[in-house]
Amino acid sequence: MEKIIDENRQGESLNLEAKKDNSRKLFIESYGCQMNFSDSEIVASILSNEGFNTTQNLEDADLVLVNTCSIRDKAEQTVRKRLEKYNAVKKINPKMKVGVLGCMAERLKSKFLEEEKIVDLVVGPDAYKDLPNLLSEVEDGRDAINVILSKEETYGDISPVRLNSNGVTAFVSITRGCDNMCTFCVVPFTRGRERSRDPQSIIEEVNDLWNKGFKEITLLGQNVDSYLWYGGGLKKDFDKASDLQKATAVNFAKLLDMCAQAQPKMRIRFSTSNPQDMTLDVIETMAKHRNICNYIHLPVQSGSNRILKEMNRQHTREEYFKLIDDIRNIIPDIALSQDMIAGFPTETEADHQDTLSLMEYVKYDFGFMFAYSERPGTLAERKMDDDVPEAVKKRRLQEIIDLQRAHGHYRTQQHLGKVEEVLIEKESKKSDLHWSGRNTQNTVVVFPKENYKVGDFVNVKIIDCTTATLIGEAIGYSENN
Repeated sequence: MEKIIDENRQGESLNLEAKKDNSRKLFIESYGCQMNFSDSEIVASILSNEGFNTTQNLEDADLVLVNTCSIRDKAEQTVRKRLEKYNAVKKINPKMKVGVLGCMAERLKSKFLEEEKIVDLVVGPDAYKDLPNLLSEVEDGRDAINVILSKEETYGDISPVRLNSNGVTAFVSITRGCDNMCTFCVVPFTRGRERSRDPQSIIEEVNDLWNKGFKEITLLGQNVDSYLWYGGGLKKDFDKASDLQKATAVNFAKLLDMCAQAQPKMRIRFSTSNPQDMTLDVIETMAKHRNICNYIHLPVQSGSNRILKEMNRQHTREEYFKLIDDIRNIIPDIALSQDMIAGFPTETEADHQDTLSLMEYVKYDFGFMFAYSERPGTLAERKMDDDVPEAVKKRRLQEIIDLQRAHGHYRTQQHLGKVEEVLIEKESKKSDLHWSGRNTQNTVVVFPKENYKVGDFVNVKIIDCTTATLIGEAIGYSENN
């Protein structure tokens, strides 16, 4: 739940430049969060070296892979429907093999392979390097499975193939797994314990992206603030590290500083942060570097201390307010976004009102809001009754959405009359005469195209706004261009 899910990208199939010597065809679809889309890029890189080019035509594929998500029931149901579709096509093209990757793979391995017999291979999030061996098994007529969770795997040595890229923005994965056992979340069980990637490999990837023309990166992890490199291994084992390892360890603030200095003209974002792990040295590093964007996704999930405790969140409402105040003292024009769950088990009307009052205090720029749905394998599913009626969940969710919309409008209005740097990412959805990009606060800005192009940094005067979008006119290139 604590991961941004872009509804526009769900089910996106990947399309790469073909290698002329590759003869096999791969169709790969992704569901869920940014980590899954990032993982698909790693899978494509591995399989490109095994003779596969991507196709967007399902019927042509030799291998069909779906990268799955266990965070929300909707994603799981959609994936099941897609597997039915793949198997219908398989009847026409019997040589086609079907595989499930990612979080659902780990959770439903025996169901998919043995009970329902709907796939040929099942590959967990830490086993992508084993794909060549698993494919050999499948080609020899055997089902193949590897869902072993690793203590070491970070894929730091694999250069991801950038899929469906706009050539301007890219994700750079810095951690895998999660140690925070939030009761609503299945990630620790599907992606394993938290480990961080070698900072040198991250800097090399950042430099490589800049050399390829990318202008913005997002450092990505289930919980970026707990990034900690001390020579490898799990974060929880840091207390066993040597004195030298502890003295030379790299935390998230240090990594952010290294990335900002490596490419001073490249914009840097990060996601996702966790309130209990966010430290003010990260905020001070942000304030120090112009190229680190003034935006933090800071999920809170509920405004009620009682519900936060039920969720096993390691912070209180008061600690969250203190963190928000400290952040705004250091970076006054920071933009903040939230994740919020309506109708968590045992949530009362008073708990819900606490959530609304927390939102009033923070006035988030935007948010990702969900009605609670019980996820198999989570602590909440095992130990709590999903006892809030569906109609009550829906009503509370709507109240959260309505309040967020009002706050979003309040925040966009604060940009009116200002001149802001925008990185052009693509054509506006609503008009082919306008560009669309984002300012440092991650707010979408649209403005007339004129002679500018995708990838340009442009100063834009904001003249109008909606609840989520800024409308402006370009007044020239920014100094970053």
